[in-house]
Amino acid sequence: MLSEKLKENTKLNHQALEKKLIARMRTLKSKEDYAKFIALFYSYFGGLELAINKYLDLSQLPDYGRRRKTSALADDLSLLGEKLPVLYAKSALPKINNHCQAFGALYVIEGSTLGGRVICKMLSEQMDMTGFSEMLFFNGYGDQTATMWQIFKQSMDQPVYKLKHEMIIESANHTFIKFGNCFENN
Repeated sequence: MLSEKLKENTKLNHQALEKKLIARMRTLKSKEDYAKFIALFYSYFGGLELAINKYLDLSQLPDYGRRRKTSALADDLSLLGEKLPVLYAKSALPKINNHCQAFGALYVIEGSTLGGRVICKMLSEQMDMTGFSEMLFFNGYGDQTATMWQIFKQSMDQPVYKLKHEMIIESANHTFIKFGNCFENN
């Protein structure tokens, strides 16, 4: 199953990204720090979603519109009183030239919802920021987060992807790596 292979074959890059995220989160002390942190997500995920939109086959994931993260990030930045930052240039993003590469990148974006609630709790305790619970991005799909992840995994495991595993895994790995680069360079 592709969902199992993806988890196994992206584990090292996923863990490397998590280390960078945790290191950055530990430095957050204020609303302004948090806004800069969220702005990185907005810039990267926003650019990534634009690339994904060009190639994703909606028949394979009909609820994709509900899965877009950029609007939640934009809403969070608005709640923080911040302007929307510029989206990352294509050169800062993984290569997406077909549906399989788009799906590999989307695996990383969708996976971000799983740890989001833990991150939300950690940051709210660390920063003592009022209104943090109203932030949308790290709350994922709320009580539906696990269900939405299961639906996504089922779509990954469709026979249509049987011969495309390597391309999807490579795209997911590049997505993890490129996102990690954002935290090194900002």
